Amino acid sequence: MQSSQLVAIIKRLVAMQEDQSAEVQERRFEKDGDLKATVSYDPQAQAFELEDSNIHQQFQFDNIDLVAMELYDLLAD
Repeated sequence: MQSSQLVAIIKRLVAMQEDQSAEVQERRFEKDGDLKATVSYDPQAQAFELEDSNIHQQFQFDNIDLVAMELYDLLAD
């Protein structure tokens, strides 16, 4: 049985939230070496910002589940 990609995504996002520094955290999400998205988390605003690398558009989320689903969709393509 293959491990859940969604759980792995959520774990990376939670790690961003749990970092104790006041700095913005950033992670790259790739598939087969191809950058799909960059996600940053601003602890002051308690919000995620996702940049879709294919269309170079940014989206903001205040809900971890929504950003995780968007990332899952980008990585599944």
